[in-house]
Amino acid sequence: MRLNLAGAAMAAALLLTGAAHAERLTEQPLVDSAWLKDHLGNPSLVVLDIRDATEAGDLYAAGHVPGAVAAPYAASGWRANVNNVPGLLPTEDAIETLVSGLGVSNDSHVVILTGGANASDFGGATRVYWTFKVYGHDNVSILDGGYAAWAKADGELSTDAVTPVAATFDAEFRPELRAEVAEVNEAIANDTNLIDARSVAQFIGQEKTNTVQSLGHIPSAVNINFDKFYDAEKPAFASADIIAQLARDAGVNDSEGFISFCNTGHLASIAWFGLSEVEGLPNVRLYDGSMSDWTSDPSRPVVTN
Repeated sequence: MRLNLAGAAMAAALLLTGAAHAERLTEQPLVDSAWLKDHLGNPSLVVLDIRDATEAGDLYAAGHVPGAVAAPYAASGWRANVNNVPGLLPTEDAIETLVSGLGVSNDSHVVILTGGANASDFGGATRVYWTFKVYGHDNVSILDGGYAAWAKADGELSTDAVTPVAATFDAEFRPELRAEVAEVNEAIANDTNLIDARSVAQFIGQEKTNTVQSLGHIPSAVNINFDKFYDAEKPAFASADIIAQLARDAGVNDSEGFISFCNTGHLASIAWFGLSEVEGLPNVRLYDGSMSDWTSDPSRPVVTN
């Protein structure tokens, strides 16, 4: 990986996002490092680096894709705490303010970057991707493998911080991509596939996180562990064929629709992305409240097996 200390020109070019020449650069949900290298500097492109700071320091400041805008997953407001339920979809106004401030307009093509070290890390990118989609923005992709893949491809890094020029982003909510308690209850009654993306131990009720009040899972759910959707060794997201096999192995019916869930809608976004965007299945929703929301009411059923 090469460190480019002269990324100012690239940054300036990318900050023209929202001007004329806006276009959808690809319809693919995943792009590789070669594609990103070829499109850096395109005025329609906005690259969002969603890596959070770690104990090692500010990863963005240490080096990022030239022209990328810092939009850390935990610190920027991509998820909201509502009525003591963490990880929920922020309001339309909140997302419009956040996204506009990052220099993203409705004409921008967004590419999301995360570290790519493991499946959970990549889940930050899939959750932000879902947020764009649920608020009506289709011009969005993820760098497959994240910075791990960028390093493997000897991609350049810049230490020039990018200050985005505010744009105008108007959200348009798509309720068909989100599930809430009512849709989950309907799924239990009507054989819609409920996909629990958590670990097996959490699914069968041996473990739980501190945001979840009860051990176990939502009735009728099947388990597809989130880490099966991502290969950190490559690093790359699973192919459509692999995802189709995961679904078959879990015994789901493709014609019945899907709702994915986990603890707080993070890991579930990995399953949602795989089923909806990579395999291309219709009628896939994300229950962002997930088990934290479901178990906040003790009258809702939970099962272990």
